[in-house]
Amino acid sequence: MTQSVVVQVGQCGNQIGCCFWDLALREHAAVNQKGIYDEAISSFFRNVDTRVAGDGGSISKGKICSLKARAVLIDMEEGVVNEILQGPLRDVFDSKQLITDISGSGNNWAVGHKVFGSLYQEQILEKLRKSAEHCDCLQCFFIIHSMGGGTGSGLGTFLLKVLEDEFPEVYRFVTSIYPSGEDDVITSPYNSILAMKELNEHADCVLPIDNQSLFDIISKIDLVVNSGKLGTAVKPKSLVTSSAGAFKQRQEKPFDAMNNIVANLLLNLTSSARFEGSLNMDLNEISMNLVPFPQLHYLVSSLTPLYTLADVNIPPRRLDQMFSDAFSKDHQLIQADPNTVSTSPVPSWLEEMSRFQIFAEILKAAVIRQTFNSYLRSLYLRLKPSLQFVSWNQEGWKTSLCSVPPVGHSHSLLALANNTCVKPTFMELRERFMRLYKKKAHLHHYLQIEGMEESCFTEAVSSLSALIQEYSQLDATKSMPMEDLPRLSVAV
Repeated sequence: MTQSVVVQVGQCGNQIGCCFWDLALREHAAVNQKGIYDEAISSFFRNVDTRVAGDGGSISKGKICSLKARAVLIDMEEGVVNEILQGPLRDVFDSKQLITDISGSGNNWAVGHKVFGSLYQEQILEKLRKSAEHCDCLQCFFIIHSMGGGTGSGLGTFLLKVLEDEFPEVYRFVTSIYPSGEDDVITSPYNSILAMKELNEHADCVLPIDNQSLFDIISKIDLVVNSGKLGTAVKPKSLVTSSAGAFKQRQEKPFDAMNNIVANLLLNLTSSARFEGSLNMDLNEISMNLVPFPQLHYLVSSLTPLYTLADVNIPPRRLDQMFSDAFSKDHQLIQADPNTVSTSPVPSWLEEMSRFQIFAEILKAAVIRQTFNSYLRSLYLRLKPSLQFVSWNQEGWKTSLCSVPPVGHSHSLLALANNTCVKPTFMELRERFMRLYKKKAHLHHYLQIEGMEESCFTEAVSSLSALIQEYSQLDATKSMPMEDLPRLSVAV
């Protein structure tokens, strides 16, 4: 079985990563009740004999001794990492796989990328190589970071180039948290645009998630929970919030619940790599099937049912409801509508409609494969007329079934779509960038860093504009009506 390494960068990346490891441990504990170190656990955890000096002796079979996450933790402020090391998961992380500083990046991409990138490059390489050496078959690096701050955006994208140079054959999956329009970091548009250029060039697959969508989802959950109509008893064995207790502490720490949503996305995304299934979708299949063009590697994600994220006794969503939810804008983890139609007065065949290049669904449920396939066929026939696919891939639908359901729930669904609906998010980001850049506001903070020139900004915005143009061309040229060509008749 293959293994993956998670690289968590910055405050946001480490908080989400901590939630993910907590959820993954609880899920494996529920499935593997005999405490045997098997292939499922080995995909993301090492089994270490702590009695052996040094790195500890790795144990490939038998009883679990001490699990260590296949992770590298990086932050230029030590607060969050220190909090993790003092928390309930302190024994899960290898202290030799941490990189921290004290000063922080000051919400400046240039400091994270240029200063700390150069300063810590060798240390980062050493940690990554050590993690790779502990893997029998390294398949993927998962990078978790935010786009608005300095360390996540700067150092997070710096290590993408390091990974590409050092491990060119290993997939680079990136979960990027985008700032909302009301973000309190004034320079976040600069940081995000500069980081986007690196994502365009060095990532294999990017899952963009914006804070506003996460906040909206939490608000919807609160509305349902506080309505009292569906019951509010907390489920004692549910897995959809981490042990930090997002539901119970939401008023105290509002970001906990938002981080848990992203952690649950990663839990679903990696389910096929961690558990056996009759219709598993490997991580390389996601990159191979969902990225038809190298630049268009941004996947819009949605989770359903949302209300399970509240850990309350609410009647579960039916499968047909869940599959319909996957196409609803209310369930998207980015401000996008997969079925947007423009109201501009243009010919019907040239309408500005969001179009799917390909769509994938990862279901976690104890469902028989034959039943699942039969159900999907009928569902596909019902939904297909309302979904707009590009003309050259009208059958762009891929499904995955993991036979291990979420703990405490009967099923959950993660949907991934390569859809042109992501374009407005990038256009809004460019607009926010230009409002600052036209006035050259705050620019001096970046230009005083060695290696930074104003051309870095113009190149970054040009890279984003080129990406937007590629989506526009896909909308315009692929939506034209297809000529009904004569078909070859075969005599029987």
